[in-house]
Amino acid sequence: MYGDRDTIRKILKESGDTWAVVGLSSNQDRAAYGVARVLQRFGKRVVPVHPKAETVHGEQGYASLDAVPFPVDVVDVFVNSGLAGPIADEAVAVGAKAVWFQLGVVDEGAYERTRAAGLDMVMDRCPAIEIPRLG
Repeated sequence: MYGDRDTIRKILKESGDTWAVVGLSSNQDRAAYGVARVLQRFGKRVVPVHPKAETVHGEQGYASLDAVPFPVDVVDVFVNSGLAGPIADEAVAVGAKAVWFQLGVVDEGAYERTRAAGLDMVMDRCPAIEIPRLG
């Protein structure tokens, strides 16, 4: 398990409200689209990060994390495990407070590097499932 209850609670309640969702596009059939909507319902600002830089759910998109012109608190990663590690490294570089790898996204090396850099991290979990559990 990568991310205990305390870490999940800390990220969702204390790490900040600006979430960069890497892999979020206007494709309504993708999980990122629905999860981003749930995050918004719970008061999070969702920033789409996708090569297409599309506006999604009313928020301007950016092609990469380093293109986002304001601080990002949490980086939520919706890419396959083979691409996730470099995104975690970018999250560290841009000064994020936490990284969240979605269900099925696992990279133990990235988890260790991110934690060693002082960021909170959850892996192989979904915030849309976890946030309603907090009450």
